[in-house]
Amino acid sequence: MSNVVELCLYGISLGAIYAIIALGFTIIHSVTRIINFAQGEFVMLGGMLAFVLLSSAHLPMAVAFVRAVVMVALIGMMLERLAIRPARNAPVVSLIIITIGASIFIRGIAGQLWGKDPVVIPAFTGEEPVAFLGASLNPQSFWVLGTTLGVMALLHLFFSYTMLGKALRACASNRRAASLVGINVGTMSLIAFALSAALGAIGGIVVAPITFPSYGVGVMLGLKGFVAAALGGFSSLVLAVVGGLGLGVVESLGAGLISSAYKDAIALAILFAVLLVRVRRFREVGEEE
Repeated sequence: MSNVVELCLYGISLGAIYAIIALGFTIIHSVTRIINFAQGEFVMLGGMLAFVLLSSAHLPMAVAFVRAVVMVALIGMMLERLAIRPARNAPVVSLIIITIGASIFIRGIAGQLWGKDPVVIPAFTGEEPVAFLGASLNPQSFWVLGTTLGVMALLHLFFSYTMLGKALRACASNRRAASLVGINVGTMSLIAFALSAALGAIGGIVVAPITFPSYGVGVMLGLKGFVAAALGGFSSLVLAVVGGLGLGVVESLGAGLISSAYKDAIALAILFAVLLVRVRRFREVGEEE
């Protein structure tokens, strides 16, 4: 039983990272109707840039954290301006393919700059295991979960009580109506990419002491964040977080109780099931019409 509790708690901390990545997917999709498959690379860039700032520039952890997030947000804005904006009138499928190409490009540049070996970032508050509910957990897991909860709270305040957040919500609800009342939809798209990239970077930095980032770490993290967002329907931030936490727990239990060889296969199986259900639902709606 203690083993199951430990697996569940570890799954929640792991799912918290998937939840942050899923939030990025959901924000961009809600505002632009694009699925940004470069989201995983924002996670990778957050961890790698934090490592560079810590090891080469010798900055304090807090300063390196903030600077890495700002740098990744700027990269997200560059992606929107240089790749998405020129093709804004193209079909959505074409825009999705552009994000896939951007992901490959960013990953290739990262491999050339930093090599292919994983890097080590020190834990925020040491590595001495903490006993919790009869389980032994890495202290960084609490940072991961706490960061997710903090991000959710800040996003709630941002979208509920700021003019910019309300403008983003208006674009998510109806882009044409938002444009008619004077909201600059293009600027909102730019902000959505910056916010999504910043969220990815935050997740990448917080999980870095656990996952040991490398140039290719964003591939699977991005895919699992996509699965979590798909579970939430790409429309609700709360459901995206729930999907991420659920995926983390199921993945952890499957790896611990069955075999760690199925760790990544579980996420792919869930994605297949979600897509199968959605296709069947769309088919039923089409037949009713």
